[in-house]
Parts: sequence; C-alpha cells; structure tokens
Amino acid sequence: MDLSDITPQLDQLDQDLDQAKEVLKPLLGDLGDLSSKLPLLDKAKLYVLATYAIESLLFSTLRLNGVDTREHSILTELTRVRQYMEKLQKAEAPPVERENTVNTEAAARFLKSDLGDNKDLKEKLSELISRERAKAAAKTSEKKRPAEGTSTTPSQAEESLPKRPKRNGSKKKK
Repeated sequence: MDLSDITPQLDQLDQDLDQAKEVLKPLLGDLGDLSSKLPLLDKAKLYVLATYAIESLLFSTLRLNGVDTREHSILTELTRVRQYMEKLQKAEAPPVERENTVNTEAAARFLKSDLGDNKDLKEKLSELISRERAKAAAKTSEKKRPAEGTSTTPSQAEESLPKRPKRNGSKKKK
C-alpha cells in the first residue's frame, strides 16, 4: 500500500475529529464543573449518559463505515453502559414494600400460651390480642366501605334501583 493513498483519508479523519471535538465541547468541557454541583445520583446519571452518547456516536460511525459491530468491542461497551443505566434506574426507583409482615396477633397468642403462668403478662397479651383484632376489623371494614353517595342497607339499595314494569299474572292460552 502506498502512503499517497492514505493521505486523503488521514486528512478526512483529522477534519472529522476536529468536528467531533467542536460538537462535544459543550458536553465534555464543563462536565467536571457541572457534575461537582450535582447530587451523587444525578452526577452518576450525567456521567453514564455522556458515556452512552460518546459510545453511541462511535458505534454509529463504525456502522456507517461498514465495520461489523457484532464482533467489535464497542458492542460490549454499549452493553456495559446500558447495564449501568439499568442500575441507576433501580437506584432511583422507590423500594418495594415488604411482602412479609409480622402477624402480631398470632405472636401474642404464642407468647400467651407459652407464658400463661404469669397473670400480669397474660392480661397484657390478652389486651394486645383484642387491640390487634380491632385493628384488623377496622381495616376490613374500611376496605368494604361503599363508595360515596351509595346506600349502605339492602332496603336502601333496592329503593335506588330503577323500577321494573310489573308483569300481568295472566298468561295467554293457546
């Protein structure tokens, strides 16, 4: 290969790099100053998004130049950056409520049966059981509460239904 063949391509590469620097200058020039003012999670998001933008540009350039990107290392880098983005999304999402809760009424019953010899403790546990049952009853009644503006008794519910026309008791004879 002759050196004179490569010279125009090197000149084009130099121009492309200068153009890329100009385009990315606002993003990368003040990235350190900008990130120093941000909270930790926002700072991580900024760096990951900047990295993703650069990697995506590189990926696009490779694809436009006909390079097989399926075997190129840029694909593994993009995958790695996407994994960081997913981690940030998980960190940003509120934690899921715990599914397992302590059944305090059952725990009090166990303690009451095991420690039944102590009368003071037995009375306290009986009170605790009754309070927990009251809480449970209040929760279930709250869930079953009818919507506003609807009747609560069966007779009131029947009154609010539209009236059906009455049928005649006589049937047609053939």
